[in-house]
Amino acid sequence: MQFINTELPDIIELRNISQVYDNTNVVLKDFNLLIEDQPNRGQFVCLLGASGCGKSTILRYMTGLQEPTSGEIYFKGRPITKKDRVGMVFQQYSSFPWLSVLENVALGLEFQGISKKERSDRAMEMLQIVGLEKHKDKYAKYPTLSGGQLQRVAIARSLLSNPEIIVMDEPFGALDINTRLRMQDMLMDIWMKVKPTIVLVTHDISEAVYLGDDIYIMRANPGVITEHIKVNFPIPRVKDLKRTPDFMNMVHMIEDKMIQVEQTSIKK
Repeated sequence: MQFINTELPDIIELRNISQVYDNTNVVLKDFNLLIEDQPNRGQFVCLLGASGCGKSTILRYMTGLQEPTSGEIYFKGRPITKKDRVGMVFQQYSSFPWLSVLENVALGLEFQGISKKERSDRAMEMLQIVGLEKHKDKYAKYPTLSGGQLQRVAIARSLLSNPEIIVMDEPFGALDINTRLRMQDMLMDIWMKVKPTIVLVTHDISEAVYLGDDIYIMRANPGVITEHIKVNFPIPRVKDLKRTPDFMNMVHMIEDKMIQVEQTSIKK
């Protein structure tokens, strides 16, 4: 799939990316993705696709955790470097259990050499956004905090390190359904307040439709984007949207497309 570079500022671009393991396992081949900035709004991008199509690998490229076998990665229109900080929230809880909630959130600022008072003040502001200010002195571990609270700690830490972009790899996959639904609404609220660009990998189609501006469907063997779907529901979105015929029709349409993509992957 080819992407048209408009006049909007670029945030992340993956250009002609290939990833090969052991000289034979081709995970990605000639992969392209362009994410542009929506001024004063940010953008919410969702990646859907079967396990093994390279979704998590793409996120690792964006954060600098992995380099492709070939191809180029651009951050804000220039080649990405290790100094470019893009926060990542994993499915597994990634907080440091020997540190408090406040210390976990402020950790990235400490690595940047920011004074203790400034990083504490800024971390408290972010804790207020994610609703954890009353838990600031607790250790960031289970069961002192719930699974949803631990993921909020990770989101706050990532946003504080770089409030412009955050990537998330199935961040709600380990949560119970009620907590997951609440976390979706919290993430929508953060998006409205902070206006970052968010790139979310999820296996939940309803979640992608509820949260996303742009949904990309990927095919495996090798991983490529086969569909780009624009979601035009008004924002902010509220849970009643999920009960509307338009919402359900879009979910079912994407389900059908993903089944077709999987069948194509199997034939290949």
